[in-house]
Amino acid sequence: QMQLVESGGGLVQTGGSLRLSCVASGGTFWTYAMGWFRQAPGKEREFVATITYNGGSTSYADSVKGRFTVSRDNAKKLMYLQMNSLKPEDTAVYYCASGADEGRTTVVAGYHYWGQGTQVTVSS
Repeated sequence: QMQLVESGGGLVQTGGSLRLSCVASGGTFWTYAMGWFRQAPGKEREFVATITYNGGSTSYADSVKGRFTVSRDNAKKLMYLQMNSLKPEDTAVYYCASGADEGRTTVVAGYHYWGQGTQVTVSS
């Protein structure tokens, strides 16, 4: 069983930056693709970014492409989400996820382990 804990959220102005972290404990972190998702009030949880088990490949939602970067450090059991040029529409609770089924790394239902989330608020 893997546990995930996110950190790094906060309040930032439009155009600012934040770096989210996700630390894992238990399980075999290095064998799984991982992802970041977000959920705004009144909306469904949506895909943000995913990274393969070895960090060799990444994929992003169109809404964040070119502004967000996902990375991981398997030795430290950490995953990061660098968020630049933030917009008010990026405001949401951000979740990290692990244990993705093969071929389902961009959908909520594809992941088996989830963190509790960290709030990101972007003011206009």
